[in-house]
Amino acid sequence: MDETFEKALAEQMKNPAFKAEYEALEPEFAIIQAMIDARKDTGMTQKELAIATGITQADISKLENGNANPSLRTMRRLAAGMGMRLKIEFTKV
Repeated sequence: MDETFEKALAEQMKNPAFKAEYEALEPEFAIIQAMIDARKDTGMTQKELAIATGITQADISKLENGNANPSLRTMRRLAAGMGMRLKIEFTKV
């Protein structure tokens, strides 16, 4: 993360309402970041991933920008298109 962003986030996290909302959205942020990281680790562009999965590049962009929620089926297709296996786990709080 950008140092300026981290400082701004730390300041905002002092606000209890902001902190609660941010923490509630954390799982969504984690999924988005995991999709982006996996694609970049394979060296694929969104367009290449679209070709490999049959999911449009526009839809992949929406997913990576947090403007759409992926179904489990879609996440499996993305993983397969990158030569990966999808793993979802529950952890204790």
